[in-house]
Amino acid sequence: MNSDLYQNIQTFYDDSSELWESVWGEHMHHGFYGFVGTHQKDQQQAQVDLIEALLKWSGITQAEQILDAGCGIGGSALYLCDRYQAAVTGITLSPKQAARATERAAAAGLSDRAQFQVDDVLNTSFPDEQFDFIWSMESGEHYPDKGQFFKESYRLLKPGGTLLMATWCHRPTHSLAGSLTEAEQLHLASIYKVYHLPYVLSLPDYDHLARQAGYADVQTADWSDAVAPFWDAVIKSSLQWDAIVGLVQAGWPTLQGALALGLMRWGFQWGLIRYGVLSARKE
Repeated sequence: MNSDLYQNIQTFYDDSSELWESVWGEHMHHGFYGFVGTHQKDQQQAQVDLIEALLKWSGITQAEQILDAGCGIGGSALYLCDRYQAAVTGITLSPKQAARATERAAAAGLSDRAQFQVDDVLNTSFPDEQFDFIWSMESGEHYPDKGQFFKESYRLLKPGGTLLMATWCHRPTHSLAGSLTEAEQLHLASIYKVYHLPYVLSLPDYDHLARQAGYADVQTADWSDAVAPFWDAVIKSSLQWDAIVGLVQAGWPTLQGALALGLMRWGFQWGLIRYGVLSARKE
């Protein structure tokens, strides 16, 4: 099952990453619009602000060896490399993303400290305790075994190292709202199909898995309000002529992904889709 899923993810990002970069820039993730989502700002600035807000929230002040787990075309990895003057390794399932990230590192003069490769985040090729900071920015949705990710990241971290994760979630189910309704499950299934996601979890479920893997000082927070305006910005930009032409040229899977933007927007509005952030430390 994983091989089929991974092939679909690879193809999706091989086909769509060039378009994403040309229309939306180097960062393939949400933006930050203030904690209540009311700050008006340029979309690309909002994406940089999300990185900074997450680093501040998690208390990361320094890092020497960083792993970007699900690096895209290197947006976050190169930002972190420059910010902390650190050595950064980015991994992705997409050969085209790894190649483009490598090109971008060379253009930025960071080839000596930023490396990119194709690898499976759940079963990486790295030795134990190689990194002091692992960054997972909106890639956890694709992990077919979320628990294994926490085990693998724990293995890779040095003692005292930190994991920082931001990921799409569904609403908590251990509350008055109860289990997901049939309509909610169907809505999620539509998103899974388009974006090649095996499933998502609630934020409390991620908290549980992190603790189960041995992490200490686990912190979580729901930043749904802070990032929700991003989908309006993406939908607006996708209606520009250059974007429409690019979508058609990229092929049906990419076009289908664009047509499903409304599913994400509605999911946030209804409270079904949540944006969870988690930090944890290896003792």
